[in-house]
Amino acid sequence: MKLAISARSSDLGAEVDPRFGRAAYILLVDADSKSFEVIDNSANVNAFKGAGIQAAATVCDKGADVVLTGYCGPKAYQVLNQASVKVVNDVTGTVEEVVDTFNAGKYTYATESNAEAHW
Repeated sequence: MKLAISARSSDLGAEVDPRFGRAAYILLVDADSKSFEVIDNSANVNAFKGAGIQAAATVCDKGADVVLTGYCGPKAYQVLNQASVKVVNDVTGTVEEVVDTFNAGKYTYATESNAEAHW
């Protein structure tokens, strides 16, 4: 299973970035092997609008099965949901801790976004 985790830096020891669309990095982590690919999300960090949608499109294109983040806005959630990518909100800790917690089955998938739209 391929996990997309919003992160403050580009390694497994990175803290989860609470912002999905405006996270500095998104790590695509294989849940079993913990091998990972780094997505530099800097183009979206200061985007005027559409950061969440662009980040969602990127992780969908990369084949993510699940997004784990702090807050996922409604437009990003909609893109992910349409692509059958599951979302886990309110995630904290390091990327490696998140993968371990996911593998232990301790997360619940979201049924809606947990952040308001930014207009």
